Amino acid sequence: MKIYGAILAICAIPSSSAFVVQAPAFKASTSLYSAPSYIGVMNENTEPKTTTSPALSANSPTWKERMGAEQSNGVLKSAKEIWDASSPITIQGGSLRTCSFDESVNRVQVLLKTEGRPLTSNVELWQGPDNTPQQINVYIEDGSYRPFRAVIETPGGSNAVCIRNTGNMEFPMAACVDGEVENSGTSPSVLLESKDKGRIVQGGAVHTTPFNANVQSVQILLKTDGRPMNARIELLQGPNNNKQVMEVYVEDGQTRPFYAVIETPGTGNVVRIVNTSTVEYPLNTSIEPYIIDDTIVAEATPQGMVWSN
Repeated sequence: MKIYGAILAICAIPSSSAFVVQAPAFKASTSLYSAPSYIGVMNENTEPKTTTSPALSANSPTWKERMGAEQSNGVLKSAKEIWDASSPITIQGGSLRTCSFDESVNRVQVLLKTEGRPLTSNVELWQGPDNTPQQINVYIEDGSYRPFRAVIETPGGSNAVCIRNTGNMEFPMAACVDGEVENSGTSPSVLLESKDKGRIVQGGAVHTTPFNANVQSVQILLKTDGRPMNARIELLQGPNNNKQVMEVYVEDGQTRPFYAVIETPGTGNVVRIVNTSTVEYPLNTSIEPYIIDDTIVAEATPQGMVWSN
């Protein structure tokens, strides 16, 4: 009887619904993040705050006014001339600005400065979507005393220069981009290479060059034979006292050689170049004085003795 009672109790239990497929509680009336609706939401509400400056055209009237006789002779204009003739923009800390230009612009100069505060920035060359063939990370102790100045080669089309202020909100900076029309002048890197054949810096090696006090600025050229280039350029004034640091990456060091002008006021200036790539990626470097003040006497004679006046 007990056995039959247990069987009857089991049969009386209702069937379990654990393995029964449940119907959905509700049915969505719209698709989940479908492509059309998602793009519409992004464009309407969450569009990035990145601003883009007007395109730089070689045929615009302002372009011809800025292109002086010095450019036709292959000589770079001074930084003061570029700042006076251009309309610099202010980039707040943490923000980004871009400058695009047409295919007739073969190279551009990028100038950055502050009002005496530190300058930390990231300068990139964009060529098409998700393609960054050149990148420069910049640190300057005093952006007014030693403003940043570099030439970026822009062969081909769909080029844009991206400048990002990686400093805090309290450290804004001024930026200026000045171009050069193709065949209007010789590239400054070609001119420097014709004067100084340079020397080879192997991967992982360090090359230092000291300068006298009468050298107010120096020009630097880094290039490879077509291989990628990773290098760090430092301006030291005293032991382990970095006044300016540039970390450079270039996808092709022959098509896009890196050329920069570094201000070297004061005494005890030393330029140090570090090839941060492996030994398979050497680079060629040329360093020459750019502006020399003859009114300043060099701090040392060939014999290493200096007489006071």
